[in-house]
Amino acid sequence: MEHRRAALTVAGRRLLVERIRFGGWPVTRAAEAQGVSRATAHKWLGRYDTEGWAGLAGRSSRPHRIPHRISPEREAAIIAHRQATLEGPHRIGWALGESRSTVWRVLRRNGLPRLADLDRATRTVVRYQRDRPGELVHVDVKKQGRIPDGGGWRIHGRGKVASGTHLRARGKQPRLGFDYLHIAVDDRTRIAYLEAHRDERKETATGFIARAIDHFAQLGIGVERVMTDNGSCYRSRLFRDQLADRGVRHLRTRPYRPQTNGKVERFNLTLKNEWAYVQPYTSNQQRLDALDGWLHHYNHHRPHTAHDGQAPMSHVDNLVRNHS
Repeated sequence: MEHRRAALTVAGRRLLVERIRFGGWPVTRAAEAQGVSRATAHKWLGRYDTEGWAGLAGRSSRPHRIPHRISPEREAAIIAHRQATLEGPHRIGWALGESRSTVWRVLRRNGLPRLADLDRATRTVVRYQRDRPGELVHVDVKKQGRIPDGGGWRIHGRGKVASGTHLRARGKQPRLGFDYLHIAVDDRTRIAYLEAHRDERKETATGFIARAIDHFAQLGIGVERVMTDNGSCYRSRLFRDQLADRGVRHLRTRPYRPQTNGKVERFNLTLKNEWAYVQPYTSNQQRLDALDGWLHHYNHHRPHTAHDGQAPMSHVDNLVRNHS
């Protein structure tokens, strides 16, 4: 099973094997191109040679035996005590004679929520979200480094370009600038709207928010409030007047408190993991071309934990359902 910062995804392992076994690449060069060691490359080659493509899938790192693990009876006693008393790991540990860390691991392993997330009277998890679609829309800009034509270091190795020659400036990639992803996420439904631009100027941000509000209106969502950080483009009179003309209230986050705009910040992480770096792209345009398809998948098909595995679009009552 891959951890979040794994150097190679399943697609990356396939690319590694294809280069060595079918493209004639030396192991050292292929490993360097994908930022891993020769030992790692040989490990995945061995898996492929013995198990085929199926051997490149992730595996659990859990050991086969855990001789010192707490017994099932003691684990059941911890869970029962928690459900009966709603006490934390310290007090449960004192009551049952277990360490706090052991109790904490048992609670986490069994998916029991933190007490801070529970409404004690109803014993339900409190999820902080607005009551209706459009009541609050979170807006942000995510800077995304551009990819050189022919692919970047994830394909050719650090400090190299598509031709294989070394770069100047001590091996760094040439300065290609950024794509600025302007993003709007509805607090209640988690429906996202985004556009890729070459800047984050006030004119760009103002045009984006106008189109975002129109997009949500087409879904039957009337935007009431917009929350942004304190970036200069959002402090401009142009942006303020656009919202005022549409009857939308503008809220700003507290300085140095990005978690106030947490839903769009969480979307940014999903965007990075599932679109920006999900595979090695050979050009910046190739990655941008994949953006619309990924966004459609996110809105219409991707399961969301906030909706018990349903997609964000499932929570718009009057949605036009032509999205197959």
